[in-house]
Amino acid sequence: MAMKPALTLKLGQQLRMTPQLQQAIRLLQLSTFDLQQEIQEALDSNLMLEELNPDDQQSGDEESSLDPPGEAENSSDTDLDTNTEAEQANGDTATSGEEASFTKNPEVDGDVIPDTSDQISSDNIAEELPVDSVWEDVYEESILPTSYSGPDENDEDYIDTRNSDGVSIQSHLSEQVNLLHLTDTDRYIAMSIIDGLDSEGVLTIPLEDILEGAPLELGLEMDEILAVLHLIQHLDPIGIAARDLRECLLIQLKDMSKDTDWRDEAILVIDQHIKSLANRDYTHISRKTRLKEPELKNVITLIQTLNPRPGNDIAVSNTEYVDPDVIVTKRNGRWVVELNPKSAPRIRVNTEYSSMIKRSDGSSGNTYLKNQLQEARWFMKSLQQRNDTLLRVATKIVEYQRGFLEYGEQAMKPLVLHDIAEAVDLHESTISRVTTQKYMHTPTGVFELKYFFSSHVTTHAGDAVSSIAIRAQIKKLVAEENPRKPLSDSKIATMLADQNIDVARRTIAKYREALMIPPSNERKQLV
Repeated sequence: MAMKPALTLKLGQQLRMTPQLQQAIRLLQLSTFDLQQEIQEALDSNLMLEELNPDDQQSGDEESSLDPPGEAENSSDTDLDTNTEAEQANGDTATSGEEASFTKNPEVDGDVIPDTSDQISSDNIAEELPVDSVWEDVYEESILPTSYSGPDENDEDYIDTRNSDGVSIQSHLSEQVNLLHLTDTDRYIAMSIIDGLDSEGVLTIPLEDILEGAPLELGLEMDEILAVLHLIQHLDPIGIAARDLRECLLIQLKDMSKDTDWRDEAILVIDQHIKSLANRDYTHISRKTRLKEPELKNVITLIQTLNPRPGNDIAVSNTEYVDPDVIVTKRNGRWVVELNPKSAPRIRVNTEYSSMIKRSDGSSGNTYLKNQLQEARWFMKSLQQRNDTLLRVATKIVEYQRGFLEYGEQAMKPLVLHDIAEAVDLHESTISRVTTQKYMHTPTGVFELKYFFSSHVTTHAGDAVSSIAIRAQIKKLVAEENPRKPLSDSKIATMLADQNIDVARRTIAKYREALMIPPSNERKQLV
């Protein structure tokens, strides 16, 4: 069959998103930290945008009450309801005539300021500036409730505490070594040992490696290395640089006063029966050490006062601080949902620059100002749309999980993205974006919005129970169990079945491990 060029006509449908809609979707999925960076970049790149001073703040909180649930919702949020096909076309550029429509919001648009340049009427406004009749756009955010007191950003102590670098194990020990009058050889050994410690203060390198890696001119011997190791192990914190758990505990016990009750017995148990102690085999320990049960209990109580990982007290910990996006408070018996004003700075259009635009002027400078003004308005409307959608979703989540706020985890209801998407008339992908890396401040703590979504287990009566509620039940049963006879996973499953909750034993084991609860043989204690 011969091949030759030909012209063909093909019809097809393609979904494209406008740059404005792409911007709104991108802002919606940003975390609070990333959003603040995005706003700062917009302030730096767009001369029409400026940050609103606190003195210019207007009244009017942006909040939602659940009694009755707020029904006034911005219809522009439905513009974010795009399906997967629209997301795949995210890289496509918008064609002329395709633009996302936003309803006018007086709280965003601000007051009407006429054009002072040439006093042109609003009928002559160019089409590329659909909201050009409004010169001052103020992006207002709600005021913090009196019950919420965040840290003072101007507090120097708070800033130092939040941003200061932690003390590492190596620096902490090096400062102590520098205060000792050591020879060059001993200092070399000490620094080699300190460099071989992990984050928990355990010595991870063999002493033979230190001996083999030392310069020949030092003429090191193993006795010298052991002597320096013994010196470091008795620095602060005591037991640091131990080679295993047994050595760490023995160092701390031997450092106690000889008059300490049950000290010698504890040394015996740790030195010869530490594996039986780890397995909670108290019968074997009592038989080997000839300690009666009350005596063994006193010995174990003393051992529990020791620090198995002394390096954890001084190790560097990267603490992550979370600024909640939504604040939930109870006022006059009603749950009130509102946005955190600290989640993003307040911005507005600079009226001085916007008044310089001349409607009939087609110069490049005037066109540039018009484009900057249009981009500023779309950016602010995208921010407003993001907050409206976040507030709607958070309000609906609180409405579903009112029992959790009232009674705790055991009253958590099963919830999936589809339930919220159907309730607020948005796509599941939009709900997924708005609940990712967004946090809610409640009277019981700060939770990610994703936390309120969980799978369910069907009861014998046909009802559904949230997996979070089941975890809470497991935690409660373990907390109330007899320490001498801890509940096995099978026993917990049987007890939940008595409450009409049908859960398999392997599911109980999975939930227990997620809660970091050890198995029954490791929970056994002497009462």
